Amino acid sequence: MNTPRNPVATGLVTLVGAGPGDPELLTLKAVKAIRAATVLLVDDLVSDEIVAYAGPAARVVHVGKRGGCKSTPQAFIEKLMVMAAREGENVVRLKGGDPFIFGRGGEEVEHLRAAGVEVHVINGITSGLAAVTSLGVPLTHREHAHGVVFVTGHAKPGSDGTDWRALAATARDAKLTLVIYMGVSGAGRIQQELLTGLPPSTPVAVVHRASMPDQRHIVTTLGELTEAIRREQLASPSVIVVGDVVSGVAAAQDTPAKFRAA
Repeated sequence: MNTPRNPVATGLVTLVGAGPGDPELLTLKAVKAIRAATVLLVDDLVSDEIVAYAGPAARVVHVGKRGGCKSTPQAFIEKLMVMAAREGENVVRLKGGDPFIFGRGGEEVEHLRAAGVEVHVINGITSGLAAVTSLGVPLTHREHAHGVVFVTGHAKPGSDGTDWRALAATARDAKLTLVIYMGVSGAGRIQQELLTGLPPSTPVAVVHRASMPDQRHIVTTLGELTEAIRREQLASPSVIVVGDVVSGVAAAQDTPAKFRAA
């Protein structure tokens, strides 16, 4: 009897967004999936408080992935998911933020489906949203921002990455908020390119470890961005928010704490 080249999986893989870090920002559906998992593959930025929702018999495997640090190869993570699912495990791939926003969730779904593995996705609050909410300001505003662009500041090796000059012109003309993930290490080039289309006075916020107890942030201008990052020694994981909505931070921080994000 011939063995099929792609055996049918008896288990399940669920990509779960763990949110920006605060366990209280998990969705109920995410908590339910974590508790039901028999195997959890956990990203580096997922807090211990979130992993603690796992059942006592669950096998927890840390597969750290953080910009600028040694990471578990993506191909190895995908192989682990397929192998565990074919062994009948209920696998949860626990990812910081949202699986489909710079979380390689799309790649993982494609790989799992090609291997015949059933896969589900549970969204999480992305750090770009949590970052501005923690400062008490919105991403969009009828007067100040008619849309928002989520963009990565980390180019894939061998590619030119984002066309920051074109994005700056679009953000200026369409009144868009720019939310830049993984951009601190390349902030100098990003700043230089954005200044071709946006004025130096454009408000900018940089939020480090959004939603966590040790969150730090700066509010500055595009013209002073790299100097402010250097002075305050901000590093990854941080989100850079560029746009007029940031000008409301000072007013928001003068309001009672109960009206601001926890």
